[in-house]
Amino acid sequence: MTYFHIRSWSLAALLALGTSLSGTANAHPPFQMVQTAANFEQDRADILAMAGNYRVSFNMQESTRWDPNYDVLEPKRSGGNEVVRVIEDTGRRISLQHMLVMTDDAGKSHIIKHWRQDWEFEPAKVLVYSDRNHWTWQDVPAARRSGSWSQTVWQVDDSPRYGSWGAFQTQGGVRRWRSDWTWRPLARRDAVRNPAYDRYYSINRHQPSPDGWIHWQDNIKLGLKDGKLVPIVQEYVLNNYIKYDQYDTKAADAYWASTKDYWAAVRAEWDRVAKAKGGIAIAEQADTGTVISARLLEMGDDIHDKKLTTAAAITEAKRLIDGNTKAL
Repeated sequence: MTYFHIRSWSLAALLALGTSLSGTANAHPPFQMVQTAANFEQDRADILAMAGNYRVSFNMQESTRWDPNYDVLEPKRSGGNEVVRVIEDTGRRISLQHMLVMTDDAGKSHIIKHWRQDWEFEPAKVLVYSDRNHWTWQDVPAARRSGSWSQTVWQVDDSPRYGSWGAFQTQGGVRRWRSDWTWRPLARRDAVRNPAYDRYYSINRHQPSPDGWIHWQDNIKLGLKDGKLVPIVQEYVLNNYIKYDQYDTKAADAYWASTKDYWAAVRAEWDRVAKAKGGIAIAEQADTGTVISARLLEMGDDIHDKKLTTAAAITEAKRLIDGNTKAL
């Protein structure tokens, strides 16, 4: 896998670009494309093609340690069945909702609302991770907007995770979208370990494949030492989405049909808060994400199980989101 190789000079260049904790020093990829109607439609087709039914493998491997005292983790492999649905498509904006489908020993399906990815064509600004528990608005330079798409990733409770922008390109006959260098908070798998690092500096790539699509990441894990961000270890992640529907995909669609109005209101409230408060600042817990994540997800399950009305859940969700975020 030659794309897992990183040159030592690229790390130095990367850190020179990103020493600010605010994440505002990101440098855009060194390519520019001329956008045409055909390019735009192909971009849209590639984004929309990520919707479907999949068997997913998650492959994570720490490789190079930059801190000589750090013990590199063994590679981690996991996977599952995941449904991806288009929940918004306005032409220049596309939203994809992911849902995991788990089956218990009795053969009953359980739905876990997973992450969401929003794509926007030629955005003026993007909500980005800026520091622990903080997400702020970052302007996209006007000279770089032409032909670009932002991707904003949201956590299971629709709170923000990370955002960036980039462009689709074809290299070696393979078409992919490549992000800008992107600040990201720790994933749950790392956060629960109380590690030496506390954030990632990453490049994400999404690309269609004959069998589905892949998402691969180049993550530098960084931590604070003596008030300065330093690299601890390099990690490579390859998530492979293979078309597969030999599981209860209808259970995911049923969950979404019963909860979509609730989650639409939750998304709208996060959007309102981000605009009204200049971004989003909310405390997080290592095992759950935001401090209100468990409750927001529980209410979605209760709506689906007819234990709670949508209206009551929306009222409570708005109170939780507004009450646990602060102005920036």
